[in-house]
Amino acid sequence: MSKLNTEEKQILEGYEKGQLKQVKNISREIKKHREVAEATFKKDARINIRLSSRDLRSLQAKALREGVPYQTLVTSVLHKYVAGQLIDKSS
Repeated sequence: MSKLNTEEKQILEGYEKGQLKQVKNISREIKKHREVAEATFKKDARINIRLSSRDLRSLQAKALREGVPYQTLVTSVLHKYVAGQLIDKSS
């Protein structure tokens, strides 16, 4: 069995204790969550930035190691930063 993170352990524990409840209208809940996810990650704006070719190569190399397109990596980092999930340690 693979190692579970804290959230997964809590879910498993709740399941084993019978504390989890089934939602009444699963298809409506799935649709609602899908709509929220799509709205959250909808890319509806474009920006152009200039950066050094060295930084671009580093971004591309890191994205390659992560298995994602470099623009997706940049978008993810920016999203995490504005959401407060990525902290600028130089401040």
